[in-house]
Amino acid sequence: MKALFVILAVVTGCAWAEDWAQPDWPTDNVNLDWQAVDAYAFPTRTTPERTGIRTDALLIIRDGRILHERYTAPTTAATAHLTWSVSKSVLATLLGVAQGQGRFQLHDPVSRFYPLMRTHPGVRMADLLHWASGLDWQEDYEYAPLKSSVVAMLYTRGRGDMAAYTAARATAAEPGRRFLYSSGDSNLLAAALRGMLGADQYPDYPWHALFTPLGITSAVWERDRAGTYIGSSYLYLTARDLARIGLLMQRDGRWQGRQLLPEAWVAFNRTPFAHADAVADEANPGGHWWLNQPLAGAARPWPHAPADTYAALGHWGQALYVLPTQKLVIVRYADDRDGSYRHDELLKRVLAVLAGEGA
Repeated sequence: MKALFVILAVVTGCAWAEDWAQPDWPTDNVNLDWQAVDAYAFPTRTTPERTGIRTDALLIIRDGRILHERYTAPTTAATAHLTWSVSKSVLATLLGVAQGQGRFQLHDPVSRFYPLMRTHPGVRMADLLHWASGLDWQEDYEYAPLKSSVVAMLYTRGRGDMAAYTAARATAAEPGRRFLYSSGDSNLLAAALRGMLGADQYPDYPWHALFTPLGITSAVWERDRAGTYIGSSYLYLTARDLARIGLLMQRDGRWQGRQLLPEAWVAFNRTPFAHADAVADEANPGGHWWLNQPLAGAARPWPHAPADTYAALGHWGQALYVLPTQKLVIVRYADDRDGSYRHDELLKRVLAVLAGEGA
């Protein structure tokens, strides 16, 4: 049974009603034609090969209400889907709660919370959040598995203690001066959080601090053998529950009447990292989120989407898009294998549907 939670807020003398997923998402029954969106996201599959665009779930929410929702079997609305590196941005959201509780500051050295990082004393929490630890790393999966740091961390010699494996890497650059995407940096953040909390609070902290306040009930988050959450990769959520993270971010860290994340934290997540190099068609790094803001001298990564668009992105096409101006949250789960899917194309089609509303 769906219930609608309505909260009245007053800002600059104006009151409005806000919709929240309480306990489930309300639906907006506006009549919109999603054929062009579905044709791109859910193309007809004529062969069993894992080629082309393979969307498992698409959920579009505007201002707290579901506009469109579709799944490909066996995925359903009740399926807790592997989010892959979307986990990193959820970890950053969890860290935002901890930062608001005064547990750490961005300038704190990571070694304050994770002693194995004493061999890298210059690495700060902000550096990890920018994927700029300076540690030597190679984030390759299928294309160079024998040389891949991430494959070794997740599946072979590093899997027992992923943060320890990362902390043992050599220094390749000055911390905070170069962007180098690293799942190891994310797992160091998960270990640092454990150091802030202690063994008694850490296991339940994601639920107490974030999931339960948002009404998320489907979360499964794997830990390595050392007991540290695999913050880089192994969080499972239903599309509707992941969308709760998106709405929290879209509303600047506020959930119902509570400021769950400091607004300054959300602003940090959405601020481009100054020392990144632009790559064509790829979003630019913020604070463990991906931004559509252009870097100096480069084009906007997704030209058909607003510049304030940002996202949590994961392997094989997982995505949580937040479009603040349009009050949109979009979740896409997928099993893409060949790189044919384009973020900009989906966003362009969704925005075109909404632009024709009422026409």
